[in-house]
Amino acid sequence: MNKIWSPRPMSLAIVEFMEKKGSVTDTDLQKELNSNFGETSFRELNRELMKLELAGILRVSRLTKGKRLVELIGKPTIN
Repeated sequence: MNKIWSPRPMSLAIVEFMEKKGSVTDTDLQKELNSNFGETSFRELNRELMKLELAGILRVSRLTKGKRLVELIGKPTIN
């Protein structure tokens, strides 16, 4: 886990990447986050994906054992 806070939240980076690419696998998404945020653990990725899925912004579905598909389904709204 990186000890320095990024000025851009990881959830925002995920949504921006998903808007550009459409649907991607979780491993491709983690590679992209590693290039932007340094070493990102699978636990951190899961936490951010769960937050975004509960907010109705994206959907995570299982492709094969150990591989998941991440799809953007809605735009984030600001309250």
